[in-house]
Amino acid sequence: MPSPPADPVAAGTSPDTGSTEAGAAAAPEAPAAETRRARRFSLTRDTARPEGGGRAAGGDAPAPARQWPLLAVLCTAGAGLLIVAADPFEQAFRVGTILIGIALVLGAVLRVTVRSVGMLAVRSRFTDLVTYGLLGVLIVLLALVAQPEPWLDIPFLEDAVHFTVR
Repeated sequence: MPSPPADPVAAGTSPDTGSTEAGAAAAPEAPAAETRRARRFSLTRDTARPEGGGRAAGGDAPAPARQWPLLAVLCTAGAGLLIVAADPFEQAFRVGTILIGIALVLGAVLRVTVRSVGMLAVRSRFTDLVTYGLLGVLIVLLALVAQPEPWLDIPFLEDAVHFTVR
């Protein structure tokens, strides 16, 4: 006994009736067990937009203005990357890296204070705040303690390095 196709639409049958779409020369009706159509279960109907994921400006504003929070963060990080890449002055790597960290902290601040941040909203507000804020603060701290001639001296950090490297 032949089994019915998994996809009734692909086999040329209507999913509601089980009859062929041509309808003229249909095969005799099969037992009810064979005409049962394949069920496709989908737990997710749609992807939920992140909280605050709407446009940051109205629809009548030009495209760049609608995403101003994301553009502010990207331009700040881009300026930091440009400073690091161009290396125009001594300690430029440190200044550029601090600017990249500040861009992430700016993203965290914008995510908390601005109701609709456009594409800057990736996950929930709390997750974005923790991710942007923690990464930004860590990047700034690493830039401040980078060798040579660190701008920030953390006394226990040198002891911890000597203890682990021995």
